[in-house]
Amino acid sequence: MSKKAVCIMSGGMDSTLAAYMLRSQGYGIVAVHFNYDQRTVRKELSCFRKITAALGVEKTYEIDLDFFAAIGASALTDRSIEVPTGGIEAGVPVTYVPFRNGIFLSIAAAVAEKEGACVIGIGVVEEDSSGYPDCREAYIEAMQRAINLGTRDETDITVAMPLVHLKKEQIVAEAVKYGVPLELTWSCYQSEEAACGVCDSCRLRLKGFELAGADDPIPYAPELK
Repeated sequence: MSKKAVCIMSGGMDSTLAAYMLRSQGYGIVAVHFNYDQRTVRKELSCFRKITAALGVEKTYEIDLDFFAAIGASALTDRSIEVPTGGIEAGVPVTYVPFRNGIFLSIAAAVAEKEGACVIGIGVVEEDSSGYPDCREAYIEAMQRAINLGTRDETDITVAMPLVHLKKEQIVAEAVKYGVPLELTWSCYQSEEAACGVCDSCRLRLKGFELAGADDPIPYAPELK
């Protein structure tokens, strides 16, 4: 039986690279995607399906979570809150979804127990992210301890976060090295046809490609050309 890694995959560049890195280490990939009524839910799901087909994963899970929209409190799930487009600001932005990664990791832990996986992969980035508290290394390490305390005694799960200390330009360079199909990934918080180029996530992505000296293969709004 091959060793397995349950990878939380959004359809974005970071989580896709994390999955490719774990595959290169000999893990069979079980891919988990969450539809939580985010603004770009259809695009992200489409990207996830194309990426996992390219990666050749062993199994996929597409999990619907409707309570994030009921909670609101984030520009990604509450359409009455505008997505910021004026540049990255200090502090936790309104695009933070309350405890999202904690919930994702909890569900991934259940999948990992069921699948007999020894690793959960997540593409969190601490140093060059939007300031989300649930992307911090110390937090992910605490979740790993909680997962192993709350599962069977024989369960021993490592939460792998191979990108946590990378800058975006390093992520772009690593993605190219690992043959990640960057044209299939999506980062924009608010647009599904052409990336807006001005939300925090687009700005971080564009900056990463620029500093890496590479061209971003996804489409952007015409006014950005």
